[in-house]
Amino acid sequence: MILPGVLVAAATALVATFLARFVPLVGAPVLAIVLGILLRLVLPLPRSLQAGFAFSGKAVLQSAIVVSGFGLSLATVVRTGWDTLPVTVGTVAVALVLAPIVGRMLRLDTVLEHLVGVGTAICGASAIAAVASVIEPLEADVSLAIATIFFYNIVAVLTFPALGGLMHMTQSQFGVWAGTAINDTSSVVAAGYAFGADAGQHATIVKLARATFILPIVAIVAVVHARAQRAGGVHVPWRKVVPWFILWFVVAACVNTTGIIPADWHAGITQASTFLISIALAAIGVQTEVARLVRSGARPLALGFVLWIAVAAVSLLLQRATGS
Repeated sequence: MILPGVLVAAATALVATFLARFVPLVGAPVLAIVLGILLRLVLPLPRSLQAGFAFSGKAVLQSAIVVSGFGLSLATVVRTGWDTLPVTVGTVAVALVLAPIVGRMLRLDTVLEHLVGVGTAICGASAIAAVASVIEPLEADVSLAIATIFFYNIVAVLTFPALGGLMHMTQSQFGVWAGTAINDTSSVVAAGYAFGADAGQHATIVKLARATFILPIVAIVAVVHARAQRAGGVHVPWRKVVPWFILWFVVAACVNTTGIIPADWHAGITQASTFLISIALAAIGVQTEVARLVRSGARPLALGFVLWIAVAAVSLLLQRATGS
């Protein structure tokens, strides 16, 4: 039953929304993920809530992104994705190339370095899960890779808005940086909206364009894995891999482009989307196992740190070089 967990996440999001009135520069989404982590640390949460947390962290987040599409025009979506394509391709390539190199230097398991590399390059846990469906790694490796990505997602959500302010970035510049240098969609959206509504929308579009790289990457991994195992082929559950919510986001933008939705509704749409994002982040915060990550050792964290810094730096350099 998902309702109890969803209600706990929603209540946490309500508290975060209230507190955000006193610290507007931080924002409700960031406060929600912090409150979720604290809730996990101080209270024994029953297992009956887990299904609701999992639903909120994925389905509610995807719904929030679709809702945000009703406040955007299709022309803006296409133009932003195309204009930032060089930055997106560059950051994805850097993460995928560096991961095996740094992983070998740290003497990490090959599967683990691949999972962290793909998670950093594309979209965090979603990309890790997609690749895991092909190569079937140990469950411990999947959990550790996701925990590593989540750790730097949280750090990024808490630090990127302040860093963007120090660098005097515009809303669109920060949106491109967040969309290409932060991993999971939830963290991209949280950091973006913490910097500003325009930055949040821009970051969402850039991140969704980046998420489409799941398909070719998983296809390549499937072929390589099949050859390595000398098998005739590997079945890929495409229905689970394809990020269908991207299609609905585009449909929502098409609906708004027709002019059916009044312009004075857009502020309410943004507020609704932000609250749904806060629910999702509260659930993700509750599911973040900080202790397990600390116990796992420093090497996966070191790999994640190197990739995170490299991608963030390359994103800024490519923005400057291409004028994105």
